[in-house]
Amino acid sequence: MIIVLKPEASEREVDHIIDRLRELGLKSQLSTGQERTIIGVIGDDRILHNQPLTALPGVESVMPILAPWKLVSREFKREGTVIDVGGVKIGGNKLVIMAGPCAVERLEITVGIAHDVKAAGASILRGGAYKPRTSPYSFQGLGREGLDYLVEAKKQTGLPVVSEILDTRDIELFLEKADIIQIGARNMQNFELLKEVGAYDKPVLLKRGLSATIKEFLLSAEYIMSRGNQNVMLCERGIRTFETQYRNTLDLAAVPTLKELSHLPVIVDPSHATGKWNLVAPMSKAAVAAGADGILIEVHSNPECALCDGEESIKPSQFKELMHDMRKIAVAVGREV
Repeated sequence: MIIVLKPEASEREVDHIIDRLRELGLKSQLSTGQERTIIGVIGDDRILHNQPLTALPGVESVMPILAPWKLVSREFKREGTVIDVGGVKIGGNKLVIMAGPCAVERLEITVGIAHDVKAAGASILRGGAYKPRTSPYSFQGLGREGLDYLVEAKKQTGLPVVSEILDTRDIELFLEKADIIQIGARNMQNFELLKEVGAYDKPVLLKRGLSATIKEFLLSAEYIMSRGNQNVMLCERGIRTFETQYRNTLDLAAVPTLKELSHLPVIVDPSHATGKWNLVAPMSKAAVAAGADGILIEVHSNPECALCDGEESIKPSQFKELMHDMRKIAVAVGREV
């Protein structure tokens, strides 16, 4: 349920409404838009059916939210959310490119790739320090040491860092060292982890699960936002289908669908979606045309020797060429890179 406030509602009146909701056992989420300020009601809003909320000073109207996701919904917030990550705006008119190695390896490799992707136009450095792998014998990442390498790369390039968290016990480490906390596809419905990252205002990049529906995806984002964190972005990274020609099937229809249903920024990961380096460029360009707010791309200076997902990583020279092409497409659809 949404409580729409009158334009002239005072701070005292707003506090009174929030206190009244708390008395009824409900949580509230205040959202100030360009035209209206609203209060999102969190909890079993059936409690309010016999409550004359419109009688409260400062209340203009009360509206039910029909979608099962509330805070994530366009009904809750009409204008798109813009998330500020160290001065990089995600969700605005400018397309944000996040690029870097799938897994952090040696320091010099990580820093070198960071310089390369920044020179080509990337705004954020991606890199996995903790890697959830299908096989227990595959490279699992460098852990804390890998995060330190990303911090050093940020120090040298100024690029904010996005990296994946696997365990709630590592939250303090990620709050300190990462600028965006990534929730990977395998953890999209790890509800304790979602609630943990939701307790802070650190930006979160939530990846769609391997076989998750749009509804399940948005409800996972709702878990995060229901704990108070409004800085959530959604990442389409391909879903599992009957097709075996490539790693996953990139659901590009999810981009406009998510933007219609939700106010959150939408990112596309063409690397994990396809699993093939030669498909990364065409699917990146298609994602820009589809309206994505950002692209997450794996770049490695020597993919043949990469410890993780080298087959879907493109080289810095290929990334530079792709950036050139994406700029032209962005302009064609009224965006910029």
